[in-house]
Amino acid sequence: MLIVAVVVVTVAAGVSLGLLATGGDGGPGGSEQRRSAPGTSQAASSPAPKQPAAPTPSPTRSYPLSKAPQTIPAVSSHTAARGPGWRPARGERVVVSDPKLADEGRLIAGELGLTYAGEKEDSRAGDVRLALSEGKGAGPESYTMTVRDGRVAINGPGEAGVFYGTRTLKQEVRGGGAAPEGVVRDAPAKPVRGFMLDIARKHFTADWIRDRVRELGDLKFNQLGLHFSDDQGFRIESDSHPEIVSQQHLTKAQVRDIVKLAAARHITVVPEIDSPGHLGAVIAAHPDLQLRNVNGVATRGAIDISKAESAEIVDDLLNEYAGLFPGGQWHLGGDEYQALVVSNPEASYPQLAAAAREAYGSGADVADLATGWLNDRAATVRAHDRTPRAWNDGFFRNTSVQPDKDIQVAYWTGKEIGARVPVEYLRAGRKLINYNDEFLYYVLGQPQTFVYPTGQRIYEQWTPRVVRGTEAVSETYDDQILGGSFAVWCDLANSQTQAQVAAGIRMPLRALVQKLWDADRPALSWTDFKALADRLD
Repeated sequence: MLIVAVVVVTVAAGVSLGLLATGGDGGPGGSEQRRSAPGTSQAASSPAPKQPAAPTPSPTRSYPLSKAPQTIPAVSSHTAARGPGWRPARGERVVVSDPKLADEGRLIAGELGLTYAGEKEDSRAGDVRLALSEGKGAGPESYTMTVRDGRVAINGPGEAGVFYGTRTLKQEVRGGGAAPEGVVRDAPAKPVRGFMLDIARKHFTADWIRDRVRELGDLKFNQLGLHFSDDQGFRIESDSHPEIVSQQHLTKAQVRDIVKLAAARHITVVPEIDSPGHLGAVIAAHPDLQLRNVNGVATRGAIDISKAESAEIVDDLLNEYAGLFPGGQWHLGGDEYQALVVSNPEASYPQLAAAAREAYGSGADVADLATGWLNDRAATVRAHDRTPRAWNDGFFRNTSVQPDKDIQVAYWTGKEIGARVPVEYLRAGRKLINYNDEFLYYVLGQPQTFVYPTGQRIYEQWTPRVVRGTEAVSETYDDQILGGSFAVWCDLANSQTQAQVAAGIRMPLRALVQKLWDADRPALSWTDFKALADRLD
């Protein structure tokens, strides 16, 4: 009877091998079966004639089917295969098939300790090859990663997709030491995966913001919002109006460096100069532009939109910063204009009512004037090829002046006076970005009714269709919901240090991007997801 020896070994890639046997026929990709030697069923009663000794076959390796990589966000699909997988080794190369992928190639090479070899046509053992491919019907952020024959190939129709493939590879190596054999096909469910930072109320250093950009890039976020103008401060250097800039601020050189780093991570920086409310820092240098009521009492943070000079200064700033932020998106704010939170805006602010009638006819009111202001600012940024967005409470019900159709809704709350449910915007055909303050608002100091959001609550209860409160809108509107954004607001700026903010948002960001990449119920429990995050960091 031929003795079959079973040996389990582990290859360099960290994948357990199956059988290492004499007398077996299982090879890579084949099935493993134990077959009896001829005549063994009769060996006890009728011995077979003695045969010449057969040569002993060389050992063969049979690998188990690979397991899907564990990453954040989880990959869309993985086709398992048998093989050793891939692990980085000194001297191995990252090569590209297109010079456009040089940044992605250099980055992943440096992260994994490989050599960036540039454009090469030859193929070597251990290569990581990045390539652009024409994927019919594939989105620009999709990619395919194939691990086979000791090599890795990452292909995508756009540079962003290839970059995301390198993030998956980096996480695979960091989490398990190796990339498993097989094919990953991956793409996000939502095109907007954002993080917004209030740098107006609290000064964040350029280094801290750059660290967040790197973190966001590794998690496959693609937007960073910077709210840099508010009542408490104006935090970016200005050439057109240096008088409004706060003592603690970012220089334009620092901002350019942040924007450049973000672009290399395929992150668009979305600036926000909120108006016509939240302009206290601008008004402090131009008190003549502050809105006053019928009794001459100043209205906090609100600019008087009946004055031509108000539009001029805001447009000066929008035009100036269009050159600093080259991305295609712009946030106009539009929320919490205090003239519209009183019971009778026309009686309280007669100058606004008069301006509305002059501009839009005898039946126009203050809400019409504010809508016209929003449209005018949208026209300013649209001239720079930007797509405008505004907070949902900057849109008003039953106005004769309608907000321009291309202004996207940044929906954050349903608690304001005259609140409109998300469906009202969606029925009108508007595109919407989910900033749901119930789940996605991290407000320093937890004022009013805010509490710090947890990653577990986002992971287990939120989806992109949960726009207001805890109820989801109909699946009918799913395509109009572009995605979502986590937001850090610094109402009580000294409540947390920068380090505390970074620690506090760590798991919420990971939970959010998982649900934006795939809104379905996650495969991992929260406990396992958190353990995975700890392993990957």
